[in-house]
Amino acid sequence: MVKKLKTWKEIPIGGLITEPGFSINYETGDWKTYKPIHKSNCTHCMICWLYCPDSAIIAKDGKVTGIDYSHCKGCGVCSRQCPLKDKAMVMELDK
Repeated sequence: MVKKLKTWKEIPIGGLITEPGFSINYETGDWKTYKPIHKSNCTHCMICWLYCPDSAIIAKDGKVTGIDYSHCKGCGVCSRQCPLKDKAMVMELDK
């Protein structure tokens, strides 16, 4: 016997979105296991800034100046995309 799944019309309402929002309003970085550390050998190629899915890489005047840990989820994309052999962005255990 195959169980029939409910249609979208049969599923009860689970929540309402009453106003638009965006990620800057929500600090989502407190559940990460690893965090990126920005090292001094950075060439400021901005690849980490471009690839960061959370816009957590802080840049000013074309240079990486820090990391917004309130929004960083610790995915490691910035570290994996760093083109340097001795990575300028490394992942460390978040204590």
